[in-house]
Amino acid sequence: MIKSITSKKYLSLLSWLKSARIEQGLTMRDLGVLISEPHQFIGKVESAERRLDLYEYMQYCQALDLDPVDGLILLNKN
Repeated sequence: MIKSITSKKYLSLLSWLKSARIEQGLTMRDLGVLISEPHQFIGKVESAERRLDLYEYMQYCQALDLDPVDGLILLNKN
């Protein structure tokens, strides 16, 4: 079994989240403030050094005004 943090599907989800952050003009620090985490947390998530749990994923999506279901659909497509 492939570890989820290194799978193509998970990396595409991270890319989707990072793209949304950048498109909204948010820095890692800005997003960190929105979800009450240090900017290092955002960097580690976006570089796949740290895996998001479900609750953190929901916070991430809420802060970026994304529908979490869209991310799950993306996981299912790849």
